[in-house]
Order: sequence, then structure tokens, then C-alpha cells
Amino acid sequence: MIGNGLAGMIRSVFLGLGLLVIAAPAMATDFTARSGGPGKEQMLARSNAVPADGLAFVRPVLSGVLYRGGFKGGDKARTGLSSSQRKQLCESGFSSARYIDFGKHTKYGETSCGSGRLTYAAGKSTRPDDVMAEIYNVIKNPSQGPVYVHCMWGVHSSGAISAMALVQFCGWSEERAKKYWNDARNGAGCSDGCDAWIDHHFEHFKLNPSLKISAAEQAAICPK
Repeated sequence: MIGNGLAGMIRSVFLGLGLLVIAAPAMATDFTARSGGPGKEQMLARSNAVPADGLAFVRPVLSGVLYRGGFKGGDKARTGLSSSQRKQLCESGFSSARYIDFGKHTKYGETSCGSGRLTYAAGKSTRPDDVMAEIYNVIKNPSQGPVYVHCMWGVHSSGAISAMALVQFCGWSEERAKKYWNDARNGAGCSDGCDAWIDHHFEHFKLNPSLKISAAEQAAICPK
């Protein structure tokens, strides 16, 4: 029969191993990795790993460069990312975040975390040029962490910016990008119809030749 001291030791070891197993998935996620683009399942999944608490529909767009998402339950107050969420994003390696279209009551600015820094700013899906330029800068500077674009729910506006980025940086056709946007909107409705909604937003987007990236860069970040 095992003595009480030895039995207690064994229980402690197993408990410790159990805690390690539970913690492993969160520790294994590297949002900064550029080792090949995401697969279709990841891009459309409703439950990927999240870089901060309270986020929903976090999905990779360009590996290590661009992620999209929204808030659990939506951001009805339109106040955007909380200070703790910004810090968690920073700690997860993100260099910037953009609230696309809806940050009416959001206070933007910078958040520091150790040696890292996150810049939080507004963005518009009908004026995407500055967001595309920011994504390009991250692609060209691998030491910078990825951009997180979000809207209220993580469906329409963040999806539109993401679809445009796939055209700009990965050579997708507009038709393919619009299909991706449609497949990823979780069946959510659109005022005046969803085809008209995304068509209207793409009317404000033009491919910028000065933001072209190399085939090697595409291979590292663009969807498989």
C-alpha cells in the first residue's frame, strides 16, 4: 500500500500534467507565424483560437499578417476593444488593430506590453487604402506583428476589408473574394441584399500596383 506522502506526490504530479495539457492549446497558437497561408476551414471556422478574451469569429486571412473578427454578442455600445483586450492582443504579438466602420464611441491610441506595442485606430471599408498600406508595411517588415481588423460582429465590414486584401496581396479575382466574403458571413443578412452590399463596397476598392508583393511573400502568407 502506498504511503500517504508518496500518494500525495503522485497526485500532485498528475495534477500538474493535467494543467499543462489544458494550457497547451493556448500556448501553441502563434499568430505571428508566416509558414504558409491558412486553409479554407480555418478561414471560415466559427471557433478558432482567440488572441484576446471576448472576441468572436477570429479568422486568419494572411498568415502572420492579417486576422479578422468581432465581439461576442456584438459591440452594441460601439466602444471597441477594451484596455485588457488591447493588452492581450499586444501580448499575442499583434502590432495594430483597426475598428472597421463602427467605432463611434471608441477611444483609440497605443498600448504597450513589455517590449511590444499595439496601435489601435479606425478604418473604413469604403475607404480601404490606408488599411491596405498598413497591411503592406507589415508584410514588408516581418519583425512587425499582424494587423487585427474587426467590426461589431466580425461578419460584414471586417470581411469586406479582408476580401479586398486577398485581391490586393494574393492575386484573387474580385469574384473569388466576394464569394469568400459571402461564405464567411455566417448567413447574416444585409440591408438591400448581400450581393448589392458587397458590390457597393468593392466599388470603392482599386488594386494598387505599388503595393505588389513577391511570389515568396505570397507563398508564406496567402491562403492555400
